[in-house]
Amino acid sequence: MACITRPARYVLFSLLAVCSLAVAHDLDQDQALKLRQKGVILPLEQLLTTALGRYPGARLLEAELEEEHGRYEYEVELLTQEGVVREIKLDASTGALLKDEEDD
Repeated sequence: MACITRPARYVLFSLLAVCSLAVAHDLDQDQALKLRQKGVILPLEQLLTTALGRYPGARLLEAELEEEHGRYEYEVELLTQEGVVREIKLDASTGALLKDEEDD
């Protein structure tokens, strides 16, 4: 950053700090278990049933619990029978569908 002026450096660091706040935070298994035991989130099995029900015969590739925008979300990736990878986001507290789109 030697060629960037000091004020520009401060702006750059400020932008990076703000952008990092908007990024989803992945939770580990222990955190997910605690949230489930407290009744904050629904069981993963229930949400997987919902996601897989959208694409009969699909295979589960990945499921992650994230905290994004102050809400817990499960991001589920499925491989459909047609060979298409789908990314499904479900509200982990209510089970509501937030997103269902083809994954890149």
